[in-house]
Amino acid sequence: MDIIDQDGLTIPLPDGTRLSARIWRPASGAPVPAILEYIPYRKRDNTLPRDETIHPWMAAQGYACLRVDVRGNGDSEGVFDDEYSPTELQDACDVIAWIAAQDWCSGNVGMMGKSWGGFNCLQTAFLQPPALKAVVSVCSTVDRFADDIHFKGGCLLGENFGWGTLMLSYASRPADPLLRPDWREDLRQRIETLPHLSEIWSNHQARDAYWKHGSICEDYSRMNAAVLSIGGWADNYMNTPAHIVENVAMGKAIVGPWVHQYPHTAVPGPRIGFLTEMKTWWDRWLKGIENGAEDWPDYRAYMMTSAPPDASAAERPGYWVADTLPSPHVNWRALPLSAGGVLGDGPAPDATIRTKQTLGAAAGEYFPMGLNGEMAGDQRDDDAHSVCFDTPLPDGLRLLGAATLSLRLTSDKPFAFVCARLCDVAPDGSSTRIAHGLLNLHHRSDPPTPLTPGEEIEVELVLDQMAYEIAPGHRLRLALSNTYWPFVWPSPEIAALRLSAGTLSLPVHDGKAPGWTFADPEVPPPGRLQTLSESRDARSREIDMVSGVETYTVISDSGETQNPDHGLIIRNTMVEIWSIHPDDPLSASCRITWTQHFRRGDWSVDTRVEARQTGTTDALVLDARLSVHIKDGAEAPETIDRNFHAQVARQHV
Repeated sequence: MDIIDQDGLTIPLPDGTRLSARIWRPASGAPVPAILEYIPYRKRDNTLPRDETIHPWMAAQGYACLRVDVRGNGDSEGVFDDEYSPTELQDACDVIAWIAAQDWCSGNVGMMGKSWGGFNCLQTAFLQPPALKAVVSVCSTVDRFADDIHFKGGCLLGENFGWGTLMLSYASRPADPLLRPDWREDLRQRIETLPHLSEIWSNHQARDAYWKHGSICEDYSRMNAAVLSIGGWADNYMNTPAHIVENVAMGKAIVGPWVHQYPHTAVPGPRIGFLTEMKTWWDRWLKGIENGAEDWPDYRAYMMTSAPPDASAAERPGYWVADTLPSPHVNWRALPLSAGGVLGDGPAPDATIRTKQTLGAAAGEYFPMGLNGEMAGDQRDDDAHSVCFDTPLPDGLRLLGAATLSLRLTSDKPFAFVCARLCDVAPDGSSTRIAHGLLNLHHRSDPPTPLTPGEEIEVELVLDQMAYEIAPGHRLRLALSNTYWPFVWPSPEIAALRLSAGTLSLPVHDGKAPGWTFADPEVPPPGRLQTLSESRDARSREIDMVSGVETYTVISDSGETQNPDHGLIIRNTMVEIWSIHPDDPLSASCRITWTQHFRRGDWSVDTRVEARQTGTTDALVLDARLSVHIKDGAEAPETIDRNFHAQVARQHV
């Protein structure tokens, strides 16, 4: 089918703001259903390669596909105020209404996206715009506080600061002068109004109204659109598919072995025919074709099998199972934590969890993106410094679901958290992380309650969802720590947790669920961005042999690329430096530098963000500096600077 590809389409909003869109649609002009992807990343360059693997293909199947830049980002007008803000979501509803009213649209609209787009399509469906009939949400969450990059189990994640810094850089990028003659005034406005997101997020240390906004778990009954939820075991958004299946009336889910990418291009393999899967979904709910999509198995999960740990795995052995939730094939097995590090019946444990601040080096990124050592690696070094409980598995074991862990603890400090990792230990001693869970002990109750040193408490910790078959002859290990750097920002004091009892409850699968076969992954078209200089990624861990300080350095350089359609040349670089002393939580420091470079002819804009987070006993200290340098032909160069500083009281972290 012949299609029209139009960039620079303008969508007017009721308040007069205009959002910039790119549309692919059938050339015939006949009314067809529309599919919206709505994110703050620049469609002219940033997401162009992936956009062009999805939207033209779907347009050729008889859909109008729109990629819209969120207000105040990319080439769209307006002011950006926060992720998933009421303004952003109302804009989404207004965009959907505008799309449905166009003569090339049949009146039925779907919404899709990964990560930010996966979040806001669920949140928009929660608002029930009349034309929105179905969504496909990839790598997202139903609970913004419990299961996102900011907090997990009430623990402050390192990525809270990392992502806030990234958005300072991303949201300060200029609109393209070819689409926005007012780009300079718009850029000044962006810089003047940019929020310091890390400060906003860090100030909300409990599950308050701020986090409840946009969390669809607040009222699943509002989800009357059909939802296809997709996640990956190597990502940290693997829990949403199960929540969708269990709570949304027409919810279906797929979880593969993947990182934070669309599953037709993601690693580790195997990949699936994601576009074919989406087409079937859209055909059923937007075109009304009786194709049986509503009868798909509720929960199609890739059951990973034992394999050596590999932080850059290109493939992951396993097989697909098609099941429902709760699964009739799952029985729960309770294993007590016993003395001597035994996971099974025995005397009560008497262990103290007091781990060094550097434990966690093998945790991997919160949302790994590819094959750059970003996934969880061999856990044996972290295991060696944790309190571990093992059980041998002569006949192997299958697990499907989320394990729960109950603990009886006494803390000697008012602040502390627990990290629990479930690992597959091979006969050679290598340790592969199956799932993990976190609990800030302030959050053992709602509202959060400070610990009373010396007072025994009972808590329950829910680990992440999993689908994993452990090979015969391996061991299952539960590893406990009260540090997990840099995945979790450390507690302000070194705490000792005395463990007096505990039980691990496992969802054991009988292996009798039917299998499943997906279509082969679609072959993406050749990338059209021209490479002017190669990309580079590096990741290192160093120990100062004199001071004992341990430093993790992450470097990413996109290389220079040029868009052949309009000539824009871009490049971005990032350096993260995380450092901490093994015996001093207040030595924790993160320094991040982001640069963005844009040029075409004698026009150029360079942006640089330098940010740092440290902590005291009572506060988190956040500093950032944004510098933007503009050159535009014969006009005098211009530099715009803005500084950010905040001290956020440590109420619960």
